[in-house]
Amino acid sequence: MTLNHEPSTPNHRRLRAVLQGRVQGVGMRHFVQERAHDLRLTGFVRNLRNGDVEVVAEGEQGALEALLVGLRQGPRSAHVENVVTVWSPATGKFTGFRIAGTQ
Repeated sequence: MTLNHEPSTPNHRRLRAVLQGRVQGVGMRHFVQERAHDLRLTGFVRNLRNGDVEVVAEGEQGALEALLVGLRQGPRSAHVENVVTVWSPATGKFTGFRIAGTQ
């Protein structure tokens, strides 16, 4: 399924979140991908070499806030210690939500 969000819509935003703690090797990327699909968000999630997980998502403000609540908890085996967030206007450059390669 392809989702296309117009960046000109006032309620569409971009969220970049970096998850810190025990967030790799615990199913975090698949957890985030499922949540993002359920919330009709576009973007990606990927592991970072320093052990963090990065999420970049675009969509409705309310859906992004719901995603953020889930990110703070994560899957059962994760232990999220901190979530660093940056909000910005949506770009509309994503057509779906995917798991990206480690950066």
